[in-house]
Amino acid sequence: MGVPAFFRWLSRKYASIIVHCVEEKGKECNGVRIPVDTTKPNPNEVEFDNLYLDMNGIIHPCTHPEDKPAPKNEDEMMVAIFEYIDRLFNIVRPRRVLYMAIDGVAPRAKMNQQRSRRFRASKEGVELTEEKARIREEVIQRGGYLPPEEIKERFDSNCITPGTEFMDNLAQCLRYYVADRLSNDPGWKNVTVLLSDASVPGEGEHKIMDYIRRQRAQPNHDPNTHHCLCGADADLIMLGLATHEPNFTIIREEFKPNKPRPCALCGQMGHEIKDCQGAAREKQGEHDEFADTMPVSEQEFIFIRLCVLREYLARELTMASLPFPFDFERSVDDWVFMCFFVGNDFLPHLPSLEIREGAIDRLVNIYKDVVHKTGGYLTENGYVNLERVELIMQAVGVAEDNIFKKRKEDDEGFKRRMKEKRKRMKQRGPAYMTTGQFAPQALGRRDRPEAVQNARHQAYDMRMQHNKVRQASGSADNRGMKRKAEDSDSEPEPEDNVRLWEDGWKQRYYKTKFDVDVEDEDFRKKVVKSYVEGLCWVLRYYYQGCASWKWYFPFHYAPFASDFKDIKGMFTDFEKDTKPFKPLEQLMGVFPAASGNFLPPTWRSLMSSPDSPIIDFYPDDFAIDLNGKKYAWQGVALLPFVDERRLRAALADVYSDLTPEEVRRNSLGSDVMFLGKSHPLFDFIHELYRTESHEDTEIPAELCHGILGNDCFILTFVHFVSCYFKDPHFADGFVFKAVLLSGAKMPNKVLKPGDWEKGNREPWRPQLGFNQHRQQAHLDQSGFRALGADSAVTQYSYLGEEYSILKCVEMFAPPPSERSPLTSHP
Repeated sequence: MGVPAFFRWLSRKYASIIVHCVEEKGKECNGVRIPVDTTKPNPNEVEFDNLYLDMNGIIHPCTHPEDKPAPKNEDEMMVAIFEYIDRLFNIVRPRRVLYMAIDGVAPRAKMNQQRSRRFRASKEGVELTEEKARIREEVIQRGGYLPPEEIKERFDSNCITPGTEFMDNLAQCLRYYVADRLSNDPGWKNVTVLLSDASVPGEGEHKIMDYIRRQRAQPNHDPNTHHCLCGADADLIMLGLATHEPNFTIIREEFKPNKPRPCALCGQMGHEIKDCQGAAREKQGEHDEFADTMPVSEQEFIFIRLCVLREYLARELTMASLPFPFDFERSVDDWVFMCFFVGNDFLPHLPSLEIREGAIDRLVNIYKDVVHKTGGYLTENGYVNLERVELIMQAVGVAEDNIFKKRKEDDEGFKRRMKEKRKRMKQRGPAYMTTGQFAPQALGRRDRPEAVQNARHQAYDMRMQHNKVRQASGSADNRGMKRKAEDSDSEPEPEDNVRLWEDGWKQRYYKTKFDVDVEDEDFRKKVVKSYVEGLCWVLRYYYQGCASWKWYFPFHYAPFASDFKDIKGMFTDFEKDTKPFKPLEQLMGVFPAASGNFLPPTWRSLMSSPDSPIIDFYPDDFAIDLNGKKYAWQGVALLPFVDERRLRAALADVYSDLTPEEVRRNSLGSDVMFLGKSHPLFDFIHELYRTESHEDTEIPAELCHGILGNDCFILTFVHFVSCYFKDPHFADGFVFKAVLLSGAKMPNKVLKPGDWEKGNREPWRPQLGFNQHRQQAHLDQSGFRALGADSAVTQYSYLGEEYSILKCVEMFAPPPSERSPLTSHP
């Protein structure tokens, strides 16, 4: 799940939560690559116990990367995924558990968002193909040159969905990968590997959370386990906080904006497809030997330390003079709950709350003001107190009118600043060039500029030259000329019929978005009731697991905060014993007709045949409501909601057409556990296999780092064993406690008094590894002079020389544990 702008806001507000990863690179000797020894201590100066991989965040960038050439075939995609996992294992070096979770069939509430994404991806792919054909024709007509169009089948990323042949192949390849690493890599030998592939229902990150919750509830669980979760979705931060584990870290790729991308038409860098002129390609290298390569910088990783975020939140959420005892863990749960109002994958955000406008800070301030009246916290163990939530919503509702007006003022101010910036940018260089001592000098020049003889005369000449330029720019030569369209200061703005900043906004909103009158109280209550159910469902999903596989929010838009009135009795409980869709059923619910090739022929015909009883589920085109935004990807895709009963009724007639292979792919699976030969549990599992035991057997926790569960259907090999793994079972109605466990030791405090000062203007320096007092080697002036004696380096300018030397130092620097206490700086 992604929350737009959440991570950017969080990392700016709480900067110390970010730590840059130290990654040890493999070496090459005589053409032989020497792998990294992951049995050695972690160079980040922290030891992790468990590593969890949200695999979809790995699969997508490896199969269709944005900043480098795409893999040529499926084999290259699998190799890229293996190499990515190897890098993560090298950085984190887990000592107990590696859990790989691929998205399985999602709850119905998530399927609506998946459906929107896949329909958009299909539509954008068609539009891009049409745009490329149009621009290609225009460029060739102008006499430009373009390389011949490749006849290459476009990779449809929609295949990364449970039930497709691609996901089945991926699961098999990952089993091979794990078996190979357990057999050949010493760093894996004592690690328990769990693979939850796409046949296991649930989103990847929530399968991981369910595993952690169930292990925490066991008496053998180590409360000081150090968890590391890999994933790029911002909601992983909230999920990590919801575990209440004191040592929880998230690793993700460092986001670098404005990465150069090649033109999709000519393949050259430096412009987008819409600006392609068909210019001749410049020679890459002396003999054009780099023609087919793209300059790519290796993606770097960062750690997000949730223990440090908890320090920030402890300071921000602590309240004095409460009419009830203050409980920091409960206030963290309330903070997580309030973040749901600004965005999640299951509910549209409230119109008056935008992260970019400080919505979370506004909610926290309201919360601290109102909590004295509520008599307690908003949530407990994933259950919501609606009476107290209503007080928060009413406080937001009072400010809604001012929020909308300020949003309009800020938007107008931004447009005004951009207009002025465009005017300044039209001047391609400085209006005049100073001379003498004030003239710009090239970097690295040894000769000094000519000294100013008379400062008054020099200043006078500069003023006079400036006046001449101003007079020339304002002369009558440009008067009477018609302004070109591209020079216009106004940009076409999407039409906004709601106009939230004007009186009557609520009437226009309900009429435009829902096609009902604002006076229709019953309809507004219906929307609010569904939203309240959604809030309860999402929080339960985070803290207890999926409360209902069938529930979903049946509208495209959210109500206003001021509409939350008398909500206490709007929700009781969810329907019990609901079941997830089967994989092929989910494909029918989320795929557009253009991706029907991943489905059996008779199922595919239901998407395109005019006689299909569910043809209305698969529109060829659909509207996108920008809903006050600027870009289409930010808008709302107005797709019809899938009626589950109609879908199942239509599929009942074609189920008999499935082949045995398709029947297998359409069944639900289980997690698989892998153990190397030197693992303490290996002999126990191997003995079960030897006695041909096919019953569920409880794993001895003392042999498996405190992990509890059941295994069955064992496969054994020479160097490893694998078996199906089932998490511990709990009775219906069991409540997982959202508390710190007994015996948990809180990590040492990281924040210093200066970290709280907003006016701290010291230059920011990224922290490498978890030791904030890490000694970083550098050279003094004599060291630079010694290295600078090399003619290969000294031929560059001073700035280039320093850069080259720093690269050399970085290349030959020993690991942190082996560095000598030479000259260093903090």
